[in-house]
Order: sequence, then C-alpha cells, then structure tokens
Amino acid sequence: MGSLTREQISIITGCLLGDGAMRCKTNALLEVNHSLEQKDYVDWKYSKLKDLVGTPPKARHGNGNRVAYRFTTLSLPVLTDIYHQFFRNGKKVIPERLCLDPLGLAVWFMDDGCRSYRAVYFNTQKFDMMSQSRLISFLERRFGLKLTLNKDKIYYRLRMSVASVGDFRRLIEHHMIPQLLYKLPRMTP
Repeated sequence: MGSLTREQISIITGCLLGDGAMRCKTNALLEVNHSLEQKDYVDWKYSKLKDLVGTPPKARHGNGNRVAYRFTTLSLPVLTDIYHQFFRNGKKVIPERLCLDPLGLAVWFMDDGCRSYRAVYFNTQKFDMMSQSRLISFLERRFGLKLTLNKDKIYYRLRMSVASVGDFRRLIEHHMIPQLLYKLPRMTP
C-alpha cells in the first residue's frame, strides 16, 4: 500500500471536503458514512477505494431510527499524509495547498452539495470563515467559479453564482453517479 491512484486521491479529497472523516493513531483511516438511502453512492466509493479497505460496506443502526451505510479503510501510512493536510488538532481544515480536480469537486458536491431552484450550495458550515474564504478563492482561481458566503441560520455556507452553475455542471456532471444527478439544477435555455 505504498501509493494511491490519482482517482483515489480525488475521491478522498472530495470526501474530506464533504462528509468524510478520518481518525489517526499511528496511521490514519478514512471513514465513509452515509444514510442507507445513499447505498449506491457508498457502494460506488467502495468500488473505487476497495484495495484500501478490509471489510465491505455494511448497514449500521445509529441513534433513533437512523440507519447508516458505511465502511472504513485500513489504517495506512499513505492516508496519514492526507490526514495531516486536512486535520489540525483533530479538527477538519482546508489545506493551504488544496489539490482538487473535477472528480474531487463532484464527490464533494455529491457529499455536501444541494440546489435551490437554479442556485448551488455547498454545506460548508463545519468549516471556519477563513477556510470558507480560502475555498471561495480557490474555486475561482482553479475553475473560474464565482461563489459567496451565504448565511444559513447562524452559520455560513458557500453559494455559487447562478452565472457559474452551467460551467460547474459541465465540469462535474459526467463524474456523478446517476442516482445523485437530481442535486444539480436543471439547465435553462
């Protein structure tokens, strides 16, 4: 387990910007955990990361009626480097040198994105304001996408300019699994 493929790095990066979690003792592991309704998505992630995983995804009952569908990777040195980029004192952060390609952007959107009519949002409420500002600057530099901070109750999240949604869709649509295409706004003529 000396290296990851480019595809695996992209998927892991998208996961960590979204719902993915990591834990690290000697070496780090990645936890992929979604609701049972997103079984197809978890199975897709597993198919791409399975050489890093010891046990396939399983349903797991949580608090109340929630049923999660999840898997974890093995604890591996190659994941430890990624852990140190995305976590400071156990808290998730945006790396100073974020590497994100369209596949990673699609995974992030499938994890934490949503639409409201023609707008696109990334639910980045877990990140501090500096990290969110770093994301806005990065997405504009890397992909030419225009985003702003949008207040959601007491927290902030990212809102994409309606003018950027078409470019965004063209960047990620072919990377998305069919079951999650509903998250993208419809294109207007």
